[in-house]
Amino acid sequence: MLNFSVIIPCFHDEEKLACLLAQLQKLPNKPWEIIVVDAANSEPCAKICAQFQAQWIASEPCRGQQLLTGAAQAQGDVLWFLHADAQLSADPLTAMTKAIEQGAIGGYFRFRFAAPRAWPAILLEPAIALRCRTGVPYGDQGIFMARPVYHQIGGHAPWPLFEEVPLVHAARQFGKFLPLSEPIFVDPRRWQRDGWCRRTWHNRRLALNFMCGVTPQELASRYHSKNGS
Repeated sequence: MLNFSVIIPCFHDEEKLACLLAQLQKLPNKPWEIIVVDAANSEPCAKICAQFQAQWIASEPCRGQQLLTGAAQAQGDVLWFLHADAQLSADPLTAMTKAIEQGAIGGYFRFRFAAPRAWPAILLEPAIALRCRTGVPYGDQGIFMARPVYHQIGGHAPWPLFEEVPLVHAARQFGKFLPLSEPIFVDPRRWQRDGWCRRTWHNRRLALNFMCGVTPQELASRYHSKNGS
């Protein structure tokens, strides 16, 4: 049986983190270890981690660096990267185990908006699935990877945004990087707050600017100043 290390970057999202840690504890197959990398150096976050028997690590506020820090501490066979506000399907560890046993080096889950759902979600979900097939699945889709492969190909980029892009490109060149049919549920709060069309357009514009050479640091500054984290 494979051992899974769950790595969760967090920044002032303790309430969602507590819900995720509770979900992880209730899974039929539990992860071997859970590592939370806290960019806020928050005492409430540390207390929540202690409550759910997760390892707490303080870090600088940069998501890519948080993920690298967590991966450096992890000892499991497979690294599973989750956002703090993720919601899980019924048995995700079994789905990942099957993929690895079938020769995959890693993969990602199907993007699905969590409740409450609005009609734009029905249009966006298949569009995101298509984008992932032709482009890059982002970190909110529960990327997982065999630990030796992750370190061999260099891990996440130490960037505050788009940190998974070079990782996914390298993984696809290295071996089989599979999309799973099982969903991971993404919190729709940012789309609800900003408006579904506005938020989607802003995300696409960030991606286009990144492809055109704007640095992740500059894009992160625009992202947080205009839309919040």
